[in-house]
Amino acid sequence: DHTAKSRVIILLTDGDNNAGKISPATAAEAARALGVKIYTIGAGTDGDAPFPAGRDFFGQTQYRMVHFPLDTAMLQKIAEVGNGRFYRATDTQALESVYDQIDALEKSTFEMKQYRQYTDLYPWFLAAGVAVLLAQIALSQTVGRRLP
Repeated sequence: DHTAKSRVIILLTDGDNNAGKISPATAAEAARALGVKIYTIGAGTDGDAPFPAGRDFFGQTQYRMVHFPLDTAMLQKIAEVGNGRFYRATDTQALESVYDQIDALEKSTFEMKQYRQYTDLYPWFLAAGVAVLLAQIALSQTVGRRLP
């Protein structure tokens, strides 16, 4: 409900739809109907990439080569339907460059209200300390009494 010039979704993915009941094309249509731009970023390699498969006997992470297809056609379609752009990021520097480009395109400022709630926990520690002190005093007068 803010008054920014535009509303944006940045979709960083490999383009594989592996969750949800709504197809990506339908979701893009819904976003367009709500006036939301969609910028898609295709991340990763198109082919085999090392994927963590667990740990060995010595605690070292084991990797195996897994095929990760990059669905650039789907990402381009989503960006086109969402009135945005498709970007390709193959490494960290390319991803930073993409974010800088999107940041230059979509620049607006707005005020955000932020609330913080604090809960003091010191009474629990104070009560525990007083209980230990009282126990020490009671025990020093009975079982833990010292003889001169």
